[in-house]
Amino acid sequence: MKRSYKIAVIDYKISNMFSIRNAMSLLGFNCEVTSDRSKILSADGAILPGVGSFPYAMKNIKKLGFDETIKDFINTGKPFIGICLGFQLLFDNSTEVEHTNGLEIIHGQVKNLSKNKKITRVPHVGWNSIKKNKKLNQGRIFHPLKNHKDGEYFYFIHSFYVSPKDQNNVYTTSKYGDFEFCSSILKDNIFACQFHPEKSGKKGMEILNAMFKQK
Repeated sequence: MKRSYKIAVIDYKISNMFSIRNAMSLLGFNCEVTSDRSKILSADGAILPGVGSFPYAMKNIKKLGFDETIKDFINTGKPFIGICLGFQLLFDNSTEVEHTNGLEIIHGQVKNLSKNKKITRVPHVGWNSIKKNKKLNQGRIFHPLKNHKDGEYFYFIHSFYVSPKDQNNVYTTSKYGDFEFCSSILKDNIFACQFHPEKSGKKGMEILNAMFKQK
């Protein structure tokens, strides 16, 4: 693998940018937190992270013109990761605070965990396991969880969850209490997850490495 890969962490003026950069740097990648469209589009891979409010994040993304930049990057076919809020922003809309349209790259909605009768405590914080949709590994270039097993644990912190329209995009599910939700999606060159791989120890770092070593 060429460790000179350039990875752009998309800086849309919200938190949790530098923990991702530090994780990628530890893996040996040339990683930069940037708000520069040309740097994002010229990178070998891109990451959309984020912790915070969906409406505020979308306001910043549109103000900076990143809605088009993100779509243009994804259309190049290069690997793209969305993490936590960055995962949710890829969907059509969210009910957080108020109805807000998202990037509309993955069809589906972002919903409030507290509205689900099977959930007794929100937010969902801590380590939780995943269950893979093994069919999505077949014949794919990008399969960051190919070498991971069902039951492995990753770190979560969220109050909202995604509800994809197309279940074929669901890469993993997780259970919180008696409620099973989509914890990651895989579509073409996009991998996005509700959990934080950069905070999930060795297994999380393996996901980041696997996604970006393809070329």
